[in-house]
Amino acid sequence: MNLWFRLLAVLVASLFRPRLALTDSSVLRFRVWPHDLDINIHMNNARYLALMDLGRLDMILRGTLWRTVLRERWQPVLAGSVVRYRRPLRPFQRFSLTSRLIAWDERWLYMEHRVETAEGLSCQALMRGAFVAKGGVVSPSAVIAAAGFSGPSPAIPAWVGSWREMDIAFEQTPAEPPVEQGEAA
Repeated sequence: MNLWFRLLAVLVASLFRPRLALTDSSVLRFRVWPHDLDINIHMNNARYLALMDLGRLDMILRGTLWRTVLRERWQPVLAGSVVRYRRPLRPFQRFSLTSRLIAWDERWLYMEHRVETAEGLSCQALMRGAFVAKGGVVSPSAVIAAAGFSGPSPAIPAWVGSWREMDIAFEQTPAEPPVEQGEAA
């Protein structure tokens, strides 16, 4: 239920907060509540990802895409992520979530999320995603044009490029049958 309240807060706040250009950062502020915790009494790893959904939603709502997303019934989807956890978030601790579009290529939009406290970086994630419509995946160039952006993609940082290469290698790896229990691996 907590996420529904946070979702509602992001929706309402987006009406009053400044608009964002395509490559601007969204910053949301939160506090760790008891239902965000896992058995180790720090924020659950899955909760970080759920809050990052809100960061991407804020980027859409405060940017220029929301009208097109509603009119065309586009749905934002994630196709991959890599997450690095650095410091735990403790009960009632305040933190900020910064979300930004890093770059895009012919297939994907690349976004970064940073969860930070007064002590520093707690979590960093790189996501790749797209929008899907009734006819299939919407090309990143169509998304960028719908956002009113006419320039080229910012340069893809080397660390994003490394992840792209690893991801391509995963796609080319044949699926292996599962190992039966009792068999040697």
